[in-house]
Amino acid sequence: MNKSLIGALLVALIAAAGWYWTQGRTTQEPVSAAAPDASQVLVGAPMADVIVPEALSAQARQGETYFNAVCASCHGTNAAGQDGVAPPLVHRIYEPSHHGDMAFVLAARNGVRAHHWPFGDMPPVEERLTDGELGAIVAYVRELQRANGIN
Repeated sequence: MNKSLIGALLVALIAAAGWYWTQGRTTQEPVSAAAPDASQVLVGAPMADVIVPEALSAQARQGETYFNAVCASCHGTNAAGQDGVAPPLVHRIYEPSHHGDMAFVLAARNGVRAHHWPFGDMPPVEERLTDGELGAIVAYVRELQRANGIN
């Protein structure tokens, strides 16, 4: 084999291995330059200040009911997250251009490997939700996001 071809294959293999290795790592966006004092962070405290719209669509109102029954125990009231438990869904990471509606559906059905936050993997939701219920939950989260400037 040609030495340059072997070299190119080796470089490609190393690059692929590096990419694969970093996919298993979790990242967290820094909030400030100084780390918070761990004694002042309450596990379960809301991670986002969520502005709740005055009015929700009928679908989002139904989604709020499903969200509160199934999702809020981890993702917090109004999807504000819970420190040490689960991330806020009202966060720019979950804007539609980065995490489309189907990402929420697949996460609920199949679980998802940790990739943005240090909370660990999300297991599948134990309750079997219908497509309509999941659609309503997504509508609720999207309306909360829009009310908070996440489009």
